[in-house]
Amino acid sequence: MSNPVRTAGIVGALGGALTALSGLLVETVVKPASDVPDDRWSYPWSGGAFVAVCVVYAVFHALVYYGVLGFARGGAAGTGRAARTGTATALAGTAVLFVSELLSIPMADQRVDDTGAALVGACFGLGTLLSAVGFVVAGVATVRAAHWDGWRRYTPLATGVWLTALVFLAMTPLLPVGVAVYGLLLTALGVAVATGPVRTAAPAPRAAA
Repeated sequence: MSNPVRTAGIVGALGGALTALSGLLVETVVKPASDVPDDRWSYPWSGGAFVAVCVVYAVFHALVYYGVLGFARGGAAGTGRAARTGTATALAGTAVLFVSELLSIPMADQRVDDTGAALVGACFGLGTLLSAVGFVVAGVATVRAAHWDGWRRYTPLATGVWLTALVFLAMTPLLPVGVAVYGLLLTALGVAVATGPVRTAAPAPRAAA
């Protein structure tokens, strides 16, 4: 096992697990106790808490980014164009999500239909869409390459399919649940990267989160 790839998988799994936990906590604890109007960008968080939450979520995305970079470098998707394009697009999408969390901070007191909040919402949508496309393309390449077997082989594609659904769930009350499922899939992907065989991959993209 390549140690850097294994480490990246562990870090990515941690980011996924924290993402899943945060989604579950928002749905089961924070939302029921919140008195913040649901048309506020910070909902269900108060303004002060929202700033801290955005920073924490940005850290989660950074952990996930490192895990996806490990997936790209581990070669599970093969060395072809689809593998390179798919992993690069997934990395770009994760980086956009990271930036979007930080851009959210000044929007805490805005309504969701205010211009600033709407633009940040579009950034989240772009990041989710790029991630979805990237994981679907890389996921299909992974299935075809067959370097991973069993459940590992299908984790990137499953992540991409769910992210596609998440694009449509983003504007519904089901978003925290959708994020929790996304986190679980990222956890599975990280475990797959950490425990699966490593192949020689194409040079991994160097996009920064």
